[in-house]
Amino acid sequence: MPFIRRPLIAALAAAAFTTLPLQVTQAAAPLAKSQAPGWYRMKVGAFEVTALSDGTVALPVDKLLTGNQPAVINRLLARSYLKAPVETSVNGYLVNTGSKLVLIDSGAAGLFGPTLGKLVANLKAAGYTPEQVDEIYITHMHPDHVGGLVADGQRVFTNAVVRADVREGSFWLSPENLDKAPADSKGFFQGAMASLNPYVAAGKLQPFDGATELVPGIRAVPAVGHTPGHTIYLAESEGSRIVFWGDLMHVAAVQFAMPNTTIAFDSDSKTAAPARLKNFADAARQGYFVAGAHLAFPGIGQLRADGKGYTWVPANYQSAP
Repeated sequence: MPFIRRPLIAALAAAAFTTLPLQVTQAAAPLAKSQAPGWYRMKVGAFEVTALSDGTVALPVDKLLTGNQPAVINRLLARSYLKAPVETSVNGYLVNTGSKLVLIDSGAAGLFGPTLGKLVANLKAAGYTPEQVDEIYITHMHPDHVGGLVADGQRVFTNAVVRADVREGSFWLSPENLDKAPADSKGFFQGAMASLNPYVAAGKLQPFDGATELVPGIRAVPAVGHTPGHTIYLAESEGSRIVFWGDLMHVAAVQFAMPNTTIAFDSDSKTAAPARLKNFADAARQGYFVAGAHLAFPGIGQLRADGKGYTWVPANYQSAP
């Protein structure tokens, strides 16, 4: 009996397949050429921190980095499977303290090329609106950190107060400094003025002087060198801490291994390097989270000392904070 059933089953199966409609093979789907919305959220104590991507920009880091030989820089890039130009993230960070919504840096908008300018769209994708932002803390006034403050000459964050170190505004918003600047640096001053002056006119720029508590749980910490008033921001809640580094460093593959490496964007590299070394050592010793404006998005992680350098440990992904 089993020998009879097997041919019969095979015949029935063959007949069934012949009655199925023919499947037409479709052409390959076109490339989507886009990423998911660029935001990532985590908790730091009772605070909610949201990383916001402004996009990435290709930088010739082999030509921009200083203080080490190009061969050394290229070797370190290759060790991370990178080569110049390196697609470099531009990140901003939103901190919800429960009573204040604070944005740290605003991205570039149109001031640093066509691949940036996504921060406001990603802020909205993350569930917020620009009108909800109470305060904006600027690490420094380079165009990729302040350009997103305005659109068509108008304030984007209409209800927000902008805070920055008084030295930063005194330098970048000075017409006299603009006049004295080399031709290839004037755009930095012009970008800062175009981005900040609408807030100045509205009485919404409130400078601070050095180390200052700005709202409960968030304070400014001077880290000068990259610019005259470069500032990092420390947020602390329920014993947990995160420090927003701004441009304390730019190229993880090189500067974590060799922290003495500086960059041509530094106003004073002799001051910028010690500031980086101090903050690297402190982060590794205490183990708190750090967030970098130019670390690969979302740019949040921790440091571990590794010989004379450091190893970067990205924050472990979680689906919900």
